[in-house]
Amino acid sequence: MNQKKRPEMKELRRKGIYIIPNLFTSGNLFCGVFAIIAVFNAEYVMAAIAILVASIFDTLDGKLARLTKTTSRFGVEYDSLADLVSFGVAPGLLIYSWALSGYGRLGWVAVFLFIVCGALRLARFNVQVSGPESTDFVGLPIPAAASLIATLVMLDSYILHFGKEIRPALTLAVTYMLAFLMVSNIRYRSFKKFNLKDRKPFGVLVSLVLVLLILVTAPQVMLFSLFAIYVLSGITEKPVVALYNRLSKKTGEAPPPAGEGVEDIEDKEIYLKN
Repeated sequence: MNQKKRPEMKELRRKGIYIIPNLFTSGNLFCGVFAIIAVFNAEYVMAAIAILVASIFDTLDGKLARLTKTTSRFGVEYDSLADLVSFGVAPGLLIYSWALSGYGRLGWVAVFLFIVCGALRLARFNVQVSGPESTDFVGLPIPAAASLIATLVMLDSYILHFGKEIRPALTLAVTYMLAFLMVSNIRYRSFKKFNLKDRKPFGVLVSLVLVLLILVTAPQVMLFSLFAIYVLSGITEKPVVALYNRLSKKTGEAPPPAGEGVEDIEDKEIYLKN
C-alpha cells in the first residue's frame, strides 16, 4: 500500500463514517444493480423505474449530508462509484439491450462512449468539489442523462411504440448527444439555492400544482418532458436570454410618433429647454 494513504486509512478507521447519507447512497447503488438484473431479464420498464428511483436516492443523500453537516471525502467518492453503476453502466446496458443490440459494433461503441463520458463527468465533478461551491454544473449531470434514457424507455412502452427502424436510430442519436453534453463545458442549473421556505410568486404555486396534476395523469409523458427540457436548457438558455434581451431593448425604445422626424423631435427638446 502507498505510504501516503496509510495515515488517511487510519484517520478513516478512527473517525468512522456517517451512516445516514451513505445509507441513501447504498440505496442508490442497490437500485442500479436491480436495474442491471432487470435488463438481463428483459424487464426494460422495471429497469427504467429503478434508475429513476436511484436518482431520487442520489438527490436525497447529498441534501441530507448538507443539512446534517455530514459531508465527507469518503461520501463523495462512494457516491461517485454508486453513480457510475446506477447512471452509467445500468442505462448503458438498458439502451443496448432495448434498442442498440442490432447495430453490433456501432451499438456497443455508443454504450461505451456513454459510460466513459459519464465516468469522466464524475471525475471532473470530484475535482471541482474541493473548489468554491457553484450554483451551476459544468456539463450535463450523469443522473439527468440516465433519467432521460429511462423516461424515453417508459414513454415508448406507454404511448409511442417506436418501430424497429426508428427506435435504434433515435436511441443512437440521443446516446451520442448525452455523451457529448456530459463532457462539455455547457453550464446547467443545479437548483442548490432553491429554497421552498422562502416566499415565491403566486405563479410558482400554480405552476407546481399543474405539474403535479399532469404528473399524476400522465407520469411517463411528464417525466420525459421535464428531463428533456432540462437537458435542452443548457443548450438553449443563452440564445433564448440573448434574444429576449435584444427584443426587450427594441421594445423599450419608444419609436417617434408618426409624421415626426428626428429634426422635429430635436426642435421640441430645444423648445422645452427654453
